[in-house]
Amino acid sequence: MNRIEERFARLKREGKKGFIVYIGAGDPNLEATRRLALAFDQAGVDVLELGVPFSDPLADGLVNQLAAQRGLESGTTPPKVLETVVAVRKHSQIPIVLYIYFNLIHKVGLERFIKDAAKAGVDGMLVLDLPPEESDNYESLMRQAGLCHIYLVAPTTPEDRIEFIVKRGTGFIYYISREGVTGMQAQVATNLASQVAKIRAHTKLPVAVGFGVSNPEQAKLVASSSDAVVVGSAVVNQIARHGKSPELVKRVGAFVKSLVSAVKAL
Repeated sequence: MNRIEERFARLKREGKKGFIVYIGAGDPNLEATRRLALAFDQAGVDVLELGVPFSDPLADGLVNQLAAQRGLESGTTPPKVLETVVAVRKHSQIPIVLYIYFNLIHKVGLERFIKDAAKAGVDGMLVLDLPPEESDNYESLMRQAGLCHIYLVAPTTPEDRIEFIVKRGTGFIYYISREGVTGMQAQVATNLASQVAKIRAHTKLPVAVGFGVSNPEQAKLVASSSDAVVVGSAVVNQIARHGKSPELVKRVGAFVKSLVSAVKAL
């Protein structure tokens, strides 16, 4: 078992829901990313998703696009993200997933990138634009390295394709709770429970739900129908707001703690 699998196994034993945070690596700089990762671990976050900055982040809404831009402007590159993971690993065993576009992996070379990621202490990858049909070599290399290859399921995914996707994934299934790109929403999808049930009919993997969750009330509501909640844009928005403040880590950490507390109260 790697750290993701161990964490979800523990959550299941304890009857608890998981909480996953997404941030853009290098926003506002990689030292802040390192410190935020440690603060999130202390706050009770179960999995940290690090967005590797990319110039054309097609799956992301404005908040996360701007975070990617700030990451690129701070000089963040895939090798530097891995160096930051190494630095986090000196003090924390929080499970870490790279949220990444395939072009960045392809440029380095698939085998080398996966080996480097595993060596740095990464636990899994969510490659936004790599469908399972194109993933045979990727999946086998990930398995050899002991990493989880995480796939997305959307509200528009037909049931036969849901079955195909979830049988290929490992670690957890990431259910996008609404159509479109990432971003904060005023309310969560009304058909969430039925959609999660549809996914669970085909897999025993935990189902994490994200895209649009932005406050403790929404996080608690989503957690009641899923195994874990993913919050990204709302946290990234806090980083954008406090990025130049010496209290960045304290303020963002407190916001994340409020979300964790809501989910763990179930």
